[in-house]
Amino acid sequence: MKRVFLKLSGEALAGEKHTGFDEPTVTEVAKQVKQIADKGVQVGIVIGGGNFWRGRTSETIDRTKADQIGMLATIMNCIYVSEIFHSVGMKTQILTPFECGSMTKLFSKDRANKYFEKGMVVFFAGGTGHPYFSTDTGIVLRAIEMDAEGIYLAKAIDGVYDSDPKLNPAAVKYDEVSIQEVIDKKLAVVDLTASIMCMENKMPMYVFGLNEENSIVKAMTGEFSGTKVTV
Repeated sequence: MKRVFLKLSGEALAGEKHTGFDEPTVTEVAKQVKQIADKGVQVGIVIGGGNFWRGRTSETIDRTKADQIGMLATIMNCIYVSEIFHSVGMKTQILTPFECGSMTKLFSKDRANKYFEKGMVVFFAGGTGHPYFSTDTGIVLRAIEMDAEGIYLAKAIDGVYDSDPKLNPAAVKYDEVSIQEVIDKKLAVVDLTASIMCMENKMPMYVFGLNEENSIVKAMTGEFSGTKVTV
């Protein structure tokens, strides 16, 4: 593939601490992405904000305000991870859908393409810029807009199962599943809005476990052992 998008969970970047950052974990991610970028693949990255904030668990804060805090959490994550990427020898740029001082650049397709063509890893922070849309929807929107060939979802579990493997020890993992089946069975790969966008725009997804050794490199170089979500 020439251009792919990678979704990282905020909690995964926190490691066993579950909040904030675990630098060895992030450095390992950076080294793996560098191997992919060095092969000439253009990589766009979206990061969740769950290591700082999960607004929907609050019953006292207005949903719009809670989602705005979440958007800022994703920007903090991208600034931090971008700097770790620099430390292992990559050039990066962070784009946001709203002005964020001098910390980021305002998103446009032309600007993102310019950075990709310069060999940079591009971070798409701040979600869609609007409340009621998750980072799942954010990555699908940007991947479609930027003509990516696929979305790689690095999760805490190693693929898509027919039920929650934490609750059901007999849960069965799919090697391949259609996006229609994901929607019909509510398999929660990404949220419903993102799922429908993938289906309508024929955007495949690849779900794998971040914590497995060299998982990002394996997922993107033919040793994929997670679940492919077909369109």
